[in-house]
Amino acid sequence: MVISSIDLKDGHVVQLKNGKDLVLQRDDADALISDFNTYGEVAVIDLDAAMGHVDAKGNTVNTPLLKSLLHQGNVRTGGGIRSVKRARELISLGAEKVIIGSAAWKSNPAEGESPLNTEFLNELCAAIGKDRVIISVDAINGKIAVKGWTETVNVSLVDGAKAAEKYCSELLFTCVEKEGCMQGTDMNAVKALRDAVHCRVVAAGGVSTIEEIETLEKMHCDVQLGMALYTGKVGLKESFIRCLDWNKCELIPVIAQSANGQVLMEGYANREAFEKTFDTRKLTFWSRSRNELWTKGETSGNFLQVIKLRADCDRDVVLATVIPNGPTCHTGSWTCFGSDPQEASSMGRLYSIIADRFANPKPGSYTATLDAKRVREKVEEEAEELCEADGKDEVIWEAADLMYFINVLLYKEGVTWKDVYDELDRRHKKK
Repeated sequence: MVISSIDLKDGHVVQLKNGKDLVLQRDDADALISDFNTYGEVAVIDLDAAMGHVDAKGNTVNTPLLKSLLHQGNVRTGGGIRSVKRARELISLGAEKVIIGSAAWKSNPAEGESPLNTEFLNELCAAIGKDRVIISVDAINGKIAVKGWTETVNVSLVDGAKAAEKYCSELLFTCVEKEGCMQGTDMNAVKALRDAVHCRVVAAGGVSTIEEIETLEKMHCDVQLGMALYTGKVGLKESFIRCLDWNKCELIPVIAQSANGQVLMEGYANREAFEKTFDTRKLTFWSRSRNELWTKGETSGNFLQVIKLRADCDRDVVLATVIPNGPTCHTGSWTCFGSDPQEASSMGRLYSIIADRFANPKPGSYTATLDAKRVREKVEEEAEELCEADGKDEVIWEAADLMYFINVLLYKEGVTWKDVYDELDRRHKKK
């Protein structure tokens, strides 16, 4: 599948040729990530940090924009990550994975010595977990490239990749000579890399056609795209559809799940149904009984607004994250796997209701009257009452009150439950 790249330089979204020459520049990062995240993961790269243009705290002119983007999708980030502290900070800010480049490698390893900075990588894996680490195996003339691609390490791409695999969940390979040139990537190098390692491999640099993406997909490699997307040479809609495994069947199962995690329904889609889903942002299927396209909700009005689609590892099932506009099932149930006409209670649902109360205050709404000071007082008050609760029923009552005010406090501070869950996940992986 395709991972879309947003490269940041001097506070702008840019694309560079060979990592040096500016080809295009734009200032619509929020719109870009909103679109890109519909189709797959997004890589946000701080080029200034990669080039060492950082202040005493390790920040660049791109840092505010980078932090904003980390909250807006399934984001991996890289560029100048040279310390465990910085990597941990980026994970806590919302990055799912960090891309480690020059810091992973020794400048001049001695004969027979590991080319990797193993002390740093061991500390990094202990801090955030190996599964959150991506190591760049960028290459120039078959040698590992570092320091913003201005130098090479005296180790081959394949040997470097074999050594690096022990410290990461995936490898990101950029053919530097092909980067930004729109002339295709080095397929032989990618194949050699794929054959040498067992972890996930993402290829970048020069990929410019749907046919190349399909070829790489059949090699079990994902693709990170930049220039080809920005110039319109490759479209994400077609890339997503073409990467699905149509050899297994003509209809792909699609599971619809609410943004709060509740499974709503399952249906089937052909190529045309996926195209309409992406074009309308309303989940569309192929009706096997009527032998025609149907958009969920076209009769009832209960559409499923698409947030994002994700293919599974075998590319033969798709998970659609949606916002339901009313009950999903034709019986009137919220989900086809239950009988309740209302969405199940969850922290996500409560948070959404609270957000709506502030965005669209109604007369008499208690929620809309809560300011920052008052909600903190209520959290303290309800926490004390929960600690003093006597018996199961009283504990349930007081816990519900506390959860409500915690949700209000989170909303007031611009913190989502995903932020909290990510932090809990990060802590779990440290143990």
